[in-house]
Amino acid sequence: MYPDKKKVVTRFAPSPTGFQHIGGMRTALFAYLLARQNNGTFILRIEDTDKSREVEGAIAHTEEALRWLGIDWDYGPDTLAPFGSCIQSERLPSYKKYALQLIEKGLAYPDPYTTEDVERFRTEATEAKRPFLFRDHRPDTFEAWDGTKPLRLKVPEVKRYTWTDLVRGELSAGEEMLDDIILIKSDGYPTYNFAHIIDDYEMGVTHIMRADEFIASTPKYLSIYDALGFEHPEFVTLPPILRDDRTKKLGKRDGAKDILEYRDDGYLPDAMRNFLALTGWNPGTEQELFNKDELITAFDITKIQRAGAVFNEEKLLWMNKQYLSHLTPSEKLDFVSTYLSETIKGLPQFSMDRLIRAIPTITERISIGKDLTMACEAGEYDYFFAPPVYEVDLLKWKNDAIVADTLPRLEKALKALETAEFSSTEAVKAALWPLTDEFGRGEVLWPTRVALSGRAQSPDPFTLAYILGSAETLTRLKGACDKIRG
Repeated sequence: MYPDKKKVVTRFAPSPTGFQHIGGMRTALFAYLLARQNNGTFILRIEDTDKSREVEGAIAHTEEALRWLGIDWDYGPDTLAPFGSCIQSERLPSYKKYALQLIEKGLAYPDPYTTEDVERFRTEATEAKRPFLFRDHRPDTFEAWDGTKPLRLKVPEVKRYTWTDLVRGELSAGEEMLDDIILIKSDGYPTYNFAHIIDDYEMGVTHIMRADEFIASTPKYLSIYDALGFEHPEFVTLPPILRDDRTKKLGKRDGAKDILEYRDDGYLPDAMRNFLALTGWNPGTEQELFNKDELITAFDITKIQRAGAVFNEEKLLWMNKQYLSHLTPSEKLDFVSTYLSETIKGLPQFSMDRLIRAIPTITERISIGKDLTMACEAGEYDYFFAPPVYEVDLLKWKNDAIVADTLPRLEKALKALETAEFSSTEAVKAALWPLTDEFGRGEVLWPTRVALSGRAQSPDPFTLAYILGSAETLTRLKGACDKIRG
């Protein structure tokens, strides 16, 4: 539990400019865990003040992604909050109210310059080999702001800022990071620099989970907090998510995908949530698999790592396989049915009963749903639902001179299974196994397996027989014997 007596309030505040990647979802997850652990409030806020970059459907996409991961919010774009809307474009009066307060304090002014003026100032700074700072060109007197020109902050004090980050510790930056930044644009919309501070204040946000690229801008934010007389929230800087070689952040070119692509590929939400939680956070124990309630209990800000966290897709696949193995039979059926290809469903012997029997074997061989779809398209499981097609010589065991040498053993296997129980794989094995003691394992099991699957590689014959059932198993064995007899 966070020791501060204030109620913990966190937020996830994406811009609706595209898909949600793993970095953003991890930020949302950490903010959610902290809020839930402290019986606090988690807010989904939409920062849509840059209308030129907005993508249609992005808000719904974000909500869908969070819901898939099991992250629910107390207030969001779909709920009414005591502080008003959670969509920035619907909060414009709030930004104007605080902008006017800054003007009254003499800490904000309308930008008197044209774009050409600013470019000239920038060029002069470059030629003089000094950084361009707008505050160097701050006018001595200001006209009244009528909203048609950008409103800029008049930095209240040019100084070195020092602050504490709950992950990075004490940080500081100097005067070079402070400038008269734009607060409200000429279109009436606030900039991110201004809007998020107002929103966090009015929404009572106590902790800001953020990416490390925001560290450099912190002095700008602190100068706005000072100008408004606000106490700033706690900063919690998360480590970047790196690609495998640790040389750079994982980006689109490195395989970073929309979080819902992982869903469509057949990753389970519990596995993805667990994986994201452990990407940059270590519980300090050997435990690797956590359900949501366990994550809420175990989460600890002090155990968030500073160094970059590698996106280990092999670990994600392993974790998904673990979660897949722990699904209930009903959940496994739903999962397999979702990713089973239509090609398989169209095979002549496809039935729900046979599919249910095959599910343990199928799920043992895949890590994600996409594996199943691809295997089905490749014909990997056709033998479960269609008579096998194969050349007779495939039935010959490697120690036999000719395929006819296999026939007596295959006939004995057929006879043993005619009276066998097919209630389980073990029951089928009990009927066949005595023959392996008499003739040898490969001598019996190879031709039996090929007769049932038509493949050199397939599940063992006990599993195949159980899945196929008594009638189809005997039919296929008789067919193999007839094939050898010619």
